[in-house]
Amino acid sequence: MQQTYTVTGMTCNGCKASVEEQLNAIQGVIKASVNLELQEVTIKMSDDISINTLQNALSEKYSISEKKQANVFKNISAIEEHKTTIQQLFPLFLIFTFILGASILLNLNPWDSADFMLDFMGLFYVVFSFFKFLDVKGFSETFKMYDPLAKLIPVYGSVYPFIELALGIVFLMRIQIPFALILTLIILGITTVGVTKSLLDKKTIQCACLGTALKLPMTKATFIENSIMIIMSILMLLKIYN
Repeated sequence: MQQTYTVTGMTCNGCKASVEEQLNAIQGVIKASVNLELQEVTIKMSDDISINTLQNALSEKYSISEKKQANVFKNISAIEEHKTTIQQLFPLFLIFTFILGASILLNLNPWDSADFMLDFMGLFYVVFSFFKFLDVKGFSETFKMYDPLAKLIPVYGSVYPFIELALGIVFLMRIQIPFALILTLIILGITTVGVTKSLLDKKTIQCACLGTALKLPMTKATFIENSIMIIMSILMLLKIYN
């Protein structure tokens, strides 16, 4: 027999693998397959297994429940609740717009493009680090799913929010700008390589740019966001050394 259940608490492919491993270890389970995007697990079993047995096999982070049979009205509700990619990314666009607006207003009269870019990068780092600090451990687990350096050195993911905050303060206070720009090129360059690979491989994973507080999918918006910071860093370095 085969049954589909709803599983909450999964945020990345690591969670997917963990849930599958824990459920497959239950006696009577032939195969458990997780759909991370739908937050579901399909279990093929030799005998009927109670929901309590399934829940007890999972760590406290995850919660499993029976998926109710769909009907016409529930299908309509599901369609209404389903978020498009643009709707999912709305918080990112909104935050980005506020940072951009604040940077423009700070340098509007008189206009200074160099200060605008420094303020933008500073506010970008401070705001984005805030969301990562809400769940450093969760961010680290998600971040290492696509960042090459975080995969190689797991502790880097836990330190990354502190690096972002420090860079934000450095940019806003105009301290050691050349060093901060070079470091930005390095860390965002590495992350962008991972983002690009994930996009090319069409992996369905969560973007960690705003931590785990907001469930954002990995999309081209992440690539564009990093690219803007990289381009600004290059322009500022050229301005400084020319």
